[in-house]
Amino acid sequence: MSGALHIHRAGPALSVQDLGRPGLMSQGIATGGAADRLALKEAAALLQAPCILPAIEMAGLGGSFTVTTPTRFALTGAVMQAILDGEPLGWNESHLLSPGQRLEVGGVLKGVYGYLTFAAPLDLPRWMGSVATQAGLGIGQMLTSGDSLPMQADPDAAAPTRRLAVPDRLSGGALRMMAGPQTALFAPETLERALATPFRRDAAANRQGVRLHHDGAPFPADDATALASDFICPGDVQMTGDGVPYVLMADCQTMGGYPRLGTVVAQDLPMLAQAPLGAELRLETITLEQADALTAAEAQTLPQLRAAAEVKLRDPYQIRDLLRYQLISGVTAGDDLDRD
Repeated sequence: MSGALHIHRAGPALSVQDLGRPGLMSQGIATGGAADRLALKEAAALLQAPCILPAIEMAGLGGSFTVTTPTRFALTGAVMQAILDGEPLGWNESHLLSPGQRLEVGGVLKGVYGYLTFAAPLDLPRWMGSVATQAGLGIGQMLTSGDSLPMQADPDAAAPTRRLAVPDRLSGGALRMMAGPQTALFAPETLERALATPFRRDAAANRQGVRLHHDGAPFPADDATALASDFICPGDVQMTGDGVPYVLMADCQTMGGYPRLGTVVAQDLPMLAQAPLGAELRLETITLEQADALTAAEAQTLPQLRAAAEVKLRDPYQIRDLLRYQLISGVTAGDDLDRD
């Protein structure tokens, strides 16, 4: 251990998350991990990290943090109020947190899940290759005020801060859905009506699933009464007994008996996770080949984001400790312009 992160005040839903535990659904273990997985990749890009780092996921409200070792940190995901020693901080940017300073992350301004990622990795025990908290399975525990987490050392605490231009995914939008094994249980006109329906993000939403509210008739499935329980996964669009769709999320169960209209591709789940209450959502169908192409392209996401994260140029008038910087890079004899 090189240092520690101290949590002086914790919001009601703080947890440590990474990309979870994929490949264990057959053993009854949900994938879990960050609700907005793209936010973790954006943080890694801002910190120029070679891989995904553990992050603190903050749902709706952040907390108050100090460290005992200098470390850069990145703020990604839902935009939240953030202040460091009284100075407001930019979102989708990296910053430096030194011992003696206090980082305050307040309420969410846009979106749902904000992420605080440190370049000094949280040094926590792994279970099945991950440090992700899955409270419903008893894996890890939610963070509370007074907790301290061990940290490794920042490999380059003196590195320049960076910023990243991020397209809006905090306002809802289109959810691309591929057909699944039970799509044919729905009559063609029912599927067409679902695709034409403007849904809204319902208040019934958490890390297990998001209910899609709509006005009008339900969406029944034909011959679904004798449907046997089957494997389910994040992205599945389950149609409950009353014909209301739920999209399953990171902490969903591994078995279910409701008919599934289809499966939302993983690339659109961050947008769904970040959709605020009442945000408009709609379903669009894509082919399996198109979904495969999205998955293949996703492998390049982190390198592309890392290349796009640009060094943040600071305004000298806003640098309170300007005099501690070395502003002269060398000395001359004074006759440089006179020499050939």
